[in-house]
Amino acid sequence: MNPEIYIQLFISFFKIGLFGFGGGYAIISLIQYEIEHYGWMTPAEFTDIIAISQMTPGPIGINSATYVGYTASGSVLGSLVATFAITLPSFLVMLTLVRLFFLLKGNKYLNYAFQGLRPVVIGLIGAAAVLLMNKENFVDYKSILIFIAAFLLSVKTKMHPIALILLAGLAGWLLH
Repeated sequence: MNPEIYIQLFISFFKIGLFGFGGGYAIISLIQYEIEHYGWMTPAEFTDIIAISQMTPGPIGINSATYVGYTASGSVLGSLVATFAITLPSFLVMLTLVRLFFLLKGNKYLNYAFQGLRPVVIGLIGAAAVLLMNKENFVDYKSILIFIAAFLLSVKTKMHPIALILLAGLAGWLLH
């Protein structure tokens, strides 16, 4: 077991998670750069990983991190390290937003901004629930129930938008 590979995977995928906010192609380009830099696999293997990642339910960056981590290290621990590292920046951003909310609570302009997020979050939860009902995207009954419960909670309660965002993030994490 070579601990250096796990450190490389963590640093590389943390950077990718931090700078890959552009979405799929940005993340794929960043992953490809790290693969070429460290020589983790051949271009053909990377192409196979991208194809598999696109067919697997979930974000392509997280799926790619899981497969690249496993292929580069030859172990499940490598896939866990890469997957954790790519999602860590998003988790830190959510924690920072929650902290900012509590620091600035009572600011009327901030409250207007957060209230504007509510319909967006409700729409995203609803869209995810509808997508999960499609046979091709279907994961399992538990995932549909989680999203329907999140959607109903967001519509029927006066839950704060930050709580809704965290709830949607938790539901996505549970599904993954």
